[in-house]
Amino acid sequence: MTGPLDVLARIRAGRDAPSRVGEQCEMCSEQIGDEHRHVVNVEGRQLMCVCSGCYLLFTDTGAALRYRAIPDRYLRFPDLGVGRREWESLQIPVGLAFFFRNSALGRVVAFYPGPAGATESELDLDTWNSVRRADPRVDLLAEDTEGLLLRIPDDESQPPSCHLVPIDACYEFVGRLRLLWRGFDGGQDVRHYIDEFFGALDVRSKAVAR
Repeated sequence: MTGPLDVLARIRAGRDAPSRVGEQCEMCSEQIGDEHRHVVNVEGRQLMCVCSGCYLLFTDTGAALRYRAIPDRYLRFPDLGVGRREWESLQIPVGLAFFFRNSALGRVVAFYPGPAGATESELDLDTWNSVRRADPRVDLLAEDTEGLLLRIPDDESQPPSCHLVPIDACYEFVGRLRLLWRGFDGGQDVRHYIDEFFGALDVRSKAVAR
């Protein structure tokens, strides 16, 4: 099964490949710049760099499409209803993970960081439903194209953080963590990066009340 780091590697490989005309759309070969959009191959869980025209072909969320355009909305859920009890039921060994709804598999999957990179954690329906009951805002998550980044601080006096972000942002996030990871717990650079990343998300994201 293709994981997020495999997807990220493909993106990086495509960006680093020599080309006489610059980066090109992976669908129509039109030249595109560094600031471009992505679509996701639903079955293969692969990201593709595309031009604006090709991106618009896959924005219909109600259509049965092989590819889907990745939206650019950023949301945050203050006063999150998911606490340590719900988190422990997910059986994720660290306090950080991202979740997305895989339409091909018909379920929600989770990835959490570690010394070997991102690890996939299978979630059964009952477990995920407990999270949905604790905070129904998680149902805003779009299939295949958006991820739910959830952070449970070690300090129990600090509230959890939850953001809904484009799925490519999740892949970029875990890829950067892998590059920075040192030792068993990631090291100081990883902790600083996570703090900075979530701080930037707080500024960029629109708050959604319960």
